Amino acid sequence: MDTNQYTEMFLDESRDHLQAVNDNLLLLEKQPEDLSIVEEIFRSAHTLKGMAATMEFDDISSLTHQMENVLDLIRNKKLDVTTEVIDTAFSCLEALEEMVESISEGGTGKKDVSSLVEELRRLETGEPADIPPPAPVAPEPSVMELDEFQSAVIAQAQEQGYHAIQLEVELQEDVLLKGVRAFMVVETLSNLGELIKTIPTVEELEDEQFGSSFLALVLTEADPQEVKNSVLNISEIHRADWTVLPTQTLTAASGEPPEEKPAVVEDVPDEVTEELSAVAEDASAKLPEEPQPEPSELPAETPEEEQTDEQSHQQKRQSSKTIRLNIERIDQLINLFEEVVIDRGRLEEISKRSGDMELIDTVEHLSRVSKDMQDIMLTMRMVPIEQVFNRFPRMIRGLAKELGKKIDLQISGADTELDRTVIDEIGDPLVHLIRNSVDHGVELPEERREKGKPEEGQLSLRAFHRGNQVVIEMEDDGAGIDRDKVLDKALNRGLITDDQAKMMADEEVYALLFEPGFSTAENVSDISGRGVGLDVVRTTIESLGGHISTRSELGKGSKFTIQLPLTLSILATLLVKIQEETYAIPLSSIVETVLLKEQDTMYVKGEPVIDFRGKVIPLIHLDEIFNLKDRQEDKRRKSVVIVRKGDKVSGLVVDSFLGQKEVVLKSLGMYFKDTYAISGATILGDGRISLIIDPNALIK
Repeated sequence: MDTNQYTEMFLDESRDHLQAVNDNLLLLEKQPEDLSIVEEIFRSAHTLKGMAATMEFDDISSLTHQMENVLDLIRNKKLDVTTEVIDTAFSCLEALEEMVESISEGGTGKKDVSSLVEELRRLETGEPADIPPPAPVAPEPSVMELDEFQSAVIAQAQEQGYHAIQLEVELQEDVLLKGVRAFMVVETLSNLGELIKTIPTVEELEDEQFGSSFLALVLTEADPQEVKNSVLNISEIHRADWTVLPTQTLTAASGEPPEEKPAVVEDVPDEVTEELSAVAEDASAKLPEEPQPEPSELPAETPEEEQTDEQSHQQKRQSSKTIRLNIERIDQLINLFEEVVIDRGRLEEISKRSGDMELIDTVEHLSRVSKDMQDIMLTMRMVPIEQVFNRFPRMIRGLAKELGKKIDLQISGADTELDRTVIDEIGDPLVHLIRNSVDHGVELPEERREKGKPEEGQLSLRAFHRGNQVVIEMEDDGAGIDRDKVLDKALNRGLITDDQAKMMADEEVYALLFEPGFSTAENVSDISGRGVGLDVVRTTIESLGGHISTRSELGKGSKFTIQLPLTLSILATLLVKIQEETYAIPLSSIVETVLLKEQDTMYVKGEPVIDFRGKVIPLIHLDEIFNLKDRQEDKRRKSVVIVRKGDKVSGLVVDSFLGQKEVVLKSLGMYFKDTYAISGATILGDGRISLIIDPNALIK
């Protein structure tokens, strides 16, 4: 079966199951007696194993199989949930994530997981960690997963008297050409019968893409010992352990119920194979999850029950209302619709000029319908911020353990939706903030006890909508920010003067933390303290059209607030006139608009400034910035747009205000990508081009 066409589906489903394992492991650590959580983890691991086996990603399959053994002991109350068990499970989860990401990047998904498998086996057998392992013995043959076709072939061959022999062949440690030796084994087995499968594949064996051992399954009339001796006759073969697969295991492929389940082979779930075949006919189908078993051990299902379950799966698939769609297709659709939005604006202008009521009514109806379509399409790009938040519980668990701290993370508003482009960019800034808070904010348990605080620190992560923006708040109950310490550091570095330090408000002081290279950490650690994090946070957030603010109280904690636009493709703007040109200023940067009289303008060192609500702010004449000729300043009054970038405020002087308008943001392309203070362009209803001003660049 050509599985390449199913790789994307496998990756999507695998990430979902790995996230489920991650979330439930964190929950299990807090509720170790809740066996229903173990069932959830077992189900996810089992489904992942079946999919990986079907796709022939054997390292994933073998690791999840060994995880199942440990989970099975836990759910049957034969093994307690300890810190060691949780730590090992997280190590396995990280390895699985690495293998899945390797596949997504075009790799083989292979990884040496032998140490993890051995650790799981030790947990399974109950061997203490400090006791050296017993003397090496011939290992039990690894499990070889078979698809439905392979099982059927073997079943038919066994009916005709053939043996299905699985061999685990191990080469000597000092073998020079292990690919050649592996090929000789394959040739020998092919001469003795029909070679059904090898793990790794024959091509990988020839390319030496394996360790010291590999598996092979052969159908032969020869005696198993004869097969083994033939392999051992090849030079540099250390051992060859064989297992004859029982007939009962393989008759399930033809519909007969198995009489017993051997220890060495486990069937690939039929649902996985059937579902992969059905995908070609049903593009909306997803690889199904197996029904969740009850905590108590269930009796074997009868053929009638299996048929009922299969019908249930078919009904679920047919009733599914969800499809997976590549984000690039959505982007293409939105790009095409942006052209419709531009033409919609032009039609509105034309209909107004024509005075034809029938045309005006038709265009108004078209505008309403296209506006609804626009909202739906933008919604298609919206994804829950939980895709970012999901990574933090495990990260904080690891950091807290490394630093010897106790931290309880509370997440709310994870279902808040944000544009996919913003989601992709906001993850790293949040990581910087959280690591900084864990390292510098939350104190050690003994320090918190001395201050009368609970040993466990509280870290809250919240997201919610506010107008056309998304607000993300990160708050801790730690030591807070030492205002005086920040000022001393800034004075020593020459960032501010003594006079400025005396007049700075708290928010202005805390904003110094986001200056490049600024850090108040006494010691540099691997977690934070190098001064290379918070300036990246501010730069990234501002590049997304957002801003960040800080509030803190010494000894009680800190709070970081990030405001981001819902979407980056269509902007709400204020259109302004500068001589004969029309410019657009994003509303997200605007504080307010004002009309100033000439006498309201003051000058500091020759530069114009105004008093805006008790604060002196500079005036920026946009006609000078953009080198527009024939400037004719109105001596009576000025139209000024007050804009903000973080804690900095400036006034942009324009000729007049034209009103608010939603515009489609278009890139200026490669030739104009570095144009100063211009973030893009749009096409207005009359067909003219309007440049979109970047207030952040002007203030900076």
